[in-house]
Amino acid sequence: MTDVLQHDVAVIGAGPAGLMAAEVIAQSGARVTVYDAMPSAGRKFLMAGRGGLNLTHSEDLPTFLTRYGAATPRLAGVIERFPPDRLRAWSDGLGQPTFVGSSGRVFPEAFKASPLLRAWLRRLGQSGVQFAMRHRWTGWDSDGHLRFARPEGERVVAPRATVLALGGASWPKLGSDGAWVGALVAKGVAIAPLRPANGGFTVAWSDIFKDRFEGQPLKSVALSFGSQMVRGEAMVTRSGIEGGAIYALSAALRDAVLANGQATLNIALRPDVEAGELITKLSASRGKQSLSTFLRKAVHLSPVGIGLLQEAAISSGTTLGSLSTASLAGLINAVPVVLSGIAPIARAISSAGGIAFDELDDDFMIRRVPGMFAAGEMLDWEAPTGGYLLQASFATGHAAGRGVVKWIARQSS
Repeated sequence: MTDVLQHDVAVIGAGPAGLMAAEVIAQSGARVTVYDAMPSAGRKFLMAGRGGLNLTHSEDLPTFLTRYGAATPRLAGVIERFPPDRLRAWSDGLGQPTFVGSSGRVFPEAFKASPLLRAWLRRLGQSGVQFAMRHRWTGWDSDGHLRFARPEGERVVAPRATVLALGGASWPKLGSDGAWVGALVAKGVAIAPLRPANGGFTVAWSDIFKDRFEGQPLKSVALSFGSQMVRGEAMVTRSGIEGGAIYALSAALRDAVLANGQATLNIALRPDVEAGELITKLSASRGKQSLSTFLRKAVHLSPVGIGLLQEAAISSGTTLGSLSTASLAGLINAVPVVLSGIAPIARAISSAGGIAFDELDDDFMIRRVPGMFAAGEMLDWEAPTGGYLLQASFATGHAAGRGVVKWIARQSS
């Protein structure tokens, strides 16, 4: 017979949402154990901070909230209760003051995630939070107790309340593999399909182009799709295109590819140069220069930008040299790139889909599973990079933690 471990609260998932929920609950005096399948906590959090931990964004809150699209009505309240300013104060309380970068993004002064995570785990330990690593949640037993697979054998746990904060399905090697979906579906919980978010796309580049330009950045470009336009950078990959500006449009591009099998992205290589000025520059004599050299010197195009123009010309059945000056000027600021597919979810920064908000009550408890709460990326929302992903993860974790405290209080009364 398997021994059943009993304690107040089990938090499953040691990422930002789970750790924030654990902190809120522990502050109420409840005994909390955080379970995670990985050997250590916050692995995806550390990966997110590898190039600089973008905690949140400094823009005004009404604008900030619009970044969550269709999920804004469900997330607005919890983010207003735990807004960017409060997140910054929380970081400061851990000895990690923050600063606002030139883009408006907010970073810890240490810039990396590891000092913040170490300080946070230390404070959680001091508040009595226990950690059980290498525990993979597999569902429930016949008595409704939590089941965990671990190297030493199965463990069964019977907490008074549970918080699920297992993430989505991006970066599965760091722990968020979406394996939780089946267990909740079996309970009748509606789950929106998990899809890549803030990810790249596949493009059928020619062999010449991908051999020469794989890994090359497109800098200071403007990308447009439909009515949306974003300035920034993109990166050519061997199989397609990715990067910050791509991620900003990824939700609309992904949905178009899923609906139509492809989507056409337009790239402006010199977005600050008007068409008339481009025509004037292109009308100058080339002399003995090759067209590529002329475009590089006269219009200040990069080699990868020129290669992109050549790809577009070939795809349309012509060559750059045969285009009129006006047509070439138009192409430079509207290079069509046909996206033929979506990069795998395992390579995406985040994922869309998850537990439908209608399955949750106002305290983030799953209605069909009383006493079980959910937070973070496993809920059905998505947001662009720029601090919005972490902010909502922290805020929903905070909300779920408050919900657990209320639940325990009701059960005790």
